Formats: sequence, structure tokens, C-alpha cells
Amino acid sequence: MSLFPTITVSAGERALEYVDGTCRRVLEPGRHRLARRAVVRRVLVLERVDTTAPQEVPTADGVSVRVTVAVRWAVADAQRFVETTVEPMAFVYLAVQVALRDALVDLTADDVARRARRTLGEAITEAARVAAEPVGIVVHGTVVKDVILPHELRAAYAELVSAKARGQAQLEVARAETAALRSLANGAKLLDEHPALARLRLVQALPPG
Repeated sequence: MSLFPTITVSAGERALEYVDGTCRRVLEPGRHRLARRAVVRRVLVLERVDTTAPQEVPTADGVSVRVTVAVRWAVADAQRFVETTVEPMAFVYLAVQVALRDALVDLTADDVARRARRTLGEAITEAARVAAEPVGIVVHGTVVKDVILPHELRAAYAELVSAKARGQAQLEVARAETAALRSLANGAKLLDEHPALARLRLVQALPPG
């Protein structure tokens, strides 16, 4: 029987070998022989996606919108991830929330609703990466997932869309009526200029016999 225990580290994880409270080495996937008094802590390093809680953020026009951000991240340094802080991702979430407030302070609610997903991602991702590196995390990207406007503003937008649709429908009806009137006017002018054609149309309109 061996005096030295062994451990198998799976793909997608790292194992920290501690001896007398000190990290002796970081074990890669495979089978390893441990020190006699070793304590092992496993760390999952697969990429994952977490979504922040809805963050209520004031816009430039004084409207409070609720925004959530999805963060794609993974553990880059297992030892720093374990030893630096109790909740490593809390640092990343805080950086995302602060960057979100800074990004929205100059935007109106309409700008946020229309362009948040396209314009905010880069700034938020950079802030998250800066906060993540010291705690052993790599951030692969962020996405503005949900933008929730106040109920009154959503109702106003819905009414605006409905009004635009009704106006477009009325415009199409008016165009059709104008085209019909123009056709009738052209026909009347043609009949005035050609009496024989007018008589022919009259004959055609009479019932048989």
C-alpha cells in the first residue's frame, strides 16, 4: 500500500494541493501523487454565463430603467480565484454595475431602449475584465440582456406604435382613393375629347335588347 495518496483531476477543473496551509502546486487534468499531509481543493475552470440582478439605473432624462447584463467568464488562475477573496465574482458584478451607470448617465430612455445592446457592451466588458484579472477570472464578454422601461413609458411606446400603424393604413386608403379619382378624371377627359368613344361606352352600358 502506497504511503502517498493519488488524485485524478478531470478535464475542466484544476486542483490546488495544500500542505500545512500553503498551496504547494496547481494540478492540471490527469492523475497525480499527493504529499502525505496534502489537502486538495478542486476548482471548476469551464466557461460559464452569469446574469446580474436587475439594476435600476437613471437615464439623462430622469427615467429609471432596469437593466440586466450577462457575463461570460471562466477561472484563469485557480490559486488567485481561491485565495484572493471570498466572492471573486462580486468584484466583477460591482464593476459591471458601475460601468452601466456611467454609460447610461448621458443617454435618454429612448436611446437606452433602442441602442443599449449595440453601444454599451464594449465599455462594460472592459470594466469587467479590469476587475476580474486580480481575482483570477477572465471575462470573455458581456451582453446587455434586458432593458425594462417603466410601465407608463412602455404603454406610451405601444400607443405610439399603434398610432403610426393607423396613420400608415389611413395613408394607404387615401392613396388608393386618389388613384381611383385620377383614373376617373382621365377617363372623363378621354370621353370629352372623343364623342364617338362616349357613344360606344353608352351602347355597351345599355341592357341587351
